Amino acid sequence: WTKLKKGWMDELTIPPPNKAKLPHQTKVKNTLEEAIAKTNPKDGMTVSFHHHMRNGESVLVRSIEILAKMGIKNITLASSSLNMSHNPIIKYLKDGTITRIWTSGIRGELGEAISEGVLDVPIVIHSHGGRVRAIHTGKISIDLAIITASAADEEGNATGAIGKSAFGSLGYATIDAQYAKQVLVVTDNLVEYPCYPLSIKQIFVDYVVKVDSIGDASKIASGTTRITKSPMDLRIARLAADVIENSGLFKNGFSFQVGAGGASLAVAKFIREKMKKKDIKGSFLLGGVTSYGVDMLNEGLFKSIFDVQSFDAAVSTSLYANNNHIEIPAALYANPFNCGCMTNKLDIVVLGALEIDVDFNVNVITGANGEMRGASGGHSDTASGADLTVVVCPSFRGRISTVNKKVQTVVTPGETVDVLVTERGICVNPQKPELEEKLIKAGLNIKKIEDLQKEVENIVGKANEVVYSDKIVGLVEYRDGTIIDVIRQVVK
Repeated sequence: WTKLKKGWMDELTIPPPNKAKLPHQTKVKNTLEEAIAKTNPKDGMTVSFHHHMRNGESVLVRSIEILAKMGIKNITLASSSLNMSHNPIIKYLKDGTITRIWTSGIRGELGEAISEGVLDVPIVIHSHGGRVRAIHTGKISIDLAIITASAADEEGNATGAIGKSAFGSLGYATIDAQYAKQVLVVTDNLVEYPCYPLSIKQIFVDYVVKVDSIGDASKIASGTTRITKSPMDLRIARLAADVIENSGLFKNGFSFQVGAGGASLAVAKFIREKMKKKDIKGSFLLGGVTSYGVDMLNEGLFKSIFDVQSFDAAVSTSLYANNNHIEIPAALYANPFNCGCMTNKLDIVVLGALEIDVDFNVNVITGANGEMRGASGGHSDTASGADLTVVVCPSFRGRISTVNKKVQTVVTPGETVDVLVTERGICVNPQKPELEEKLIKAGLNIKKIEDLQKEVENIVGKANEVVYSDKIVGLVEYRDGTIIDVIRQVVK
């Protein structure tokens, strides 16, 4: 964070590879096996994937299985994130097929296995913006990028906005296409040339393959993301909306980002109501986009949406049809080392947390048992750029406090977090006394975070300490490349 404040004008970068295809050569291959074989895979290679299809994704597992059958070892897996659908690759971590991982998030049995030390080399957890920086500076050097698309043509022009498996924006895969030594586009919908919109451009693509299915479409985009019905979450969301309304930033032209979880969407619901009541028109919505954001765009509450990741089926249609719904690459979204990523233009962001400590440091990676079960994502990117960062979470979950003296793992530093909103009260970072004064004048229930921590501990008791070994299983990178924390092996 200090590096970013000072500015790193001399950061080393690498050029993208020079590649050329002669006229009248076909890029289309008959099978995924043939296409991967054409890239001449080798031991020690780095293979990248994107996670826009979330738990419906299947191409990553199939590709790793193919590489394993070919006898390729010591692979560095550089997926923009990993989900529970990727649990089947655990066996390839055990047999030496995969020995290193870069990712923004990891969940399920895969996260559990890594937390228990299945790999000898620590995985690296980065933010979405930090991943772009790492590729641009050569820390992640991609040999083969396998990019799944819901539609593509014979030259490799590809999109996620149309087709039976449409999932929306391909924002996280753009940097892979530009910097990978070889690029393979995989689709279940090979369309007549040219395919548009041009999310991925043919000038970067070496091979194209059509498969029967790129994944489970019901898990890729499962209709409309729903707002929570939990009374507690709705209370937290209403309080967060009150904080925003009284922050001094809730005015014409404000920009806004909110997550796709039910509680976060509820904040958007209440903000939507307040905007209509006060006749406020916003500038843009940013980040992961839901149908709720699309509704706000169509109602004229915001001028535009900048979409790096789409979260439900309705978003794909809007992305394809509405010129004010704009697909953006992760570099424009959150890369800290360019002339101005869009997170720097954010007025307000609402974020979740697995836990937060009395210094406002936030953990979104490890659970109360110390195992990896979350994602850094754009958390630290947006927190650093927004004028107002609001973290929303219940004060405890299942008799486990979320407000602690010290978090298990620091992902987002407390100096970039302004407000914590829980059902038991609102805590303002001492670095923002003017904001605290405004919220007190508005009659909101403001508490010192140390007092809230003690209050919750008195209710649920002190949590059992997680037992760790000395082995480091994960490194948490801040968006500028600084190692902000480490994750140690859980002892059971």
